[in-house]
Amino acid sequence: MAAEYYCADSENGDHVDDPSEDALFMLISDLNDTDNTFVVVQPDEDEPAWFASVAVLDEGGYEVVRRDTHRHEHDVSVEATIGRIAGGLTKWLAARAT
Repeated sequence: MAAEYYCADSENGDHVDDPSEDALFMLISDLNDTDNTFVVVQPDEDEPAWFASVAVLDEGGYEVVRRDTHRHEHDVSVEATIGRIAGGLTKWLAARAT
């Protein structure tokens, strides 16, 4: 079954349709600086209008990118707390589904 709203994919091949905050937390927790450095969340469609990504930084922490071309949004931040990242993404993603 395809995602109803969006899907999350990590560099190591993990894929989750319509991930919950807990699923995002787990995907981000599994990131490392060798072979699984990022997670991307976007609509399950060709040429999506928005995406969010979380990437491990060499100096520690995570770079969080949120981009929505329809709403002219592009935000880049550095975060250290996985729970804060997952919660923030969940709220941001909920606004894309409306």
